[in-house]
Amino acid sequence: MSIPVLQVQGLDVELRSERGVARILQDVTFTIPRGGTVGIVGESGCGKSTLLRAVLGILPKGAETPRGAILFDGQDILTDHAASARGRIGFVPQDPYLSLNPVFRAGDQILEIMRRHAPGSRADHKRKIVELFRAVQLPDPEGALRKYPHQFSGGQRQRLLIAAALACDPALVVADEPTTALDVTTQREILALLRRLVAERGLSLLFVTHDFGVLASVCQEVTVLYAGRVAESGPVRAVLDTPRHPYTRMLLACHPDRAADLAGIPGTVPAATAQPSGCRFHPRCPLAQPSCAAAAPPMQALGEGRAVACPWYETPLPETALA
Repeated sequence: MSIPVLQVQGLDVELRSERGVARILQDVTFTIPRGGTVGIVGESGCGKSTLLRAVLGILPKGAETPRGAILFDGQDILTDHAASARGRIGFVPQDPYLSLNPVFRAGDQILEIMRRHAPGSRADHKRKIVELFRAVQLPDPEGALRKYPHQFSGGQRQRLLIAAALACDPALVVADEPTTALDVTTQREILALLRRLVAERGLSLLFVTHDFGVLASVCQEVTVLYAGRVAESGPVRAVLDTPRHPYTRMLLACHPDRAADLAGIPGTVPAATAQPSGCRFHPRCPLAQPSCAAAAPPMQALGEGRAVACPWYETPLPETALA
């Protein structure tokens, strides 16, 4: 069997501040096989962006990883000697309007990435960029090299960023809600483009989103994060059809396609400096018992690639669970 392209094993991320130690991620574990697509979902403040930053090696100053490992092609990229491996991880950021330097031409910005991480001459790199612009369906690929970011629409800028993510022939692409700032029609086009490129190039994909519809259209597996811990994981279709963790069930019940009225989960995600004891969801959970506050529940394997961190995963939620 081939080595998975990415293995996150028991990862903790902490950040010291004036308010104390912020435990942003704790014991996060998941795997992306070669050619696999894994989605990360959860409310704002659950640690999704921090997880991506850890994978990309761009954690903020002062952040520490006291426990765990991030294995890319079998190498722990949390160590200095494996820093070169990060050149084979492409990144598609969230906001196409803020992610490109407005004073440099689009082609020059991608050339700088390739100069640092890809072998070849400047002429070779330019030819490859034109090929990538064609692959991401930018109009006039040759002319696009000489244009500035303000000369592209939002959807075209996101295509530029996807081309930049592919410039160094990555084995893994990390996408941080890449369609959030786009209109619905453009969003659908970008998702179709990502699916096609992943399939054609045999890429693996780590995809962060708030949208379960987007998740279902792009990913094969899902990991649900709550307050920095994994609540549930498994095949996307199985998790969407039969969610097990109370948090996952309540998240899905808030979706406009499933909720009869505007609904939300009572309470808020706890601050990273003031995490509750035991299960971090227990202050908001309608199924919580005294034991939930005493100790964090371990992940339980449910078979068929599914796992959940809740002993009450078969207990129905009360009808009044949502606000």
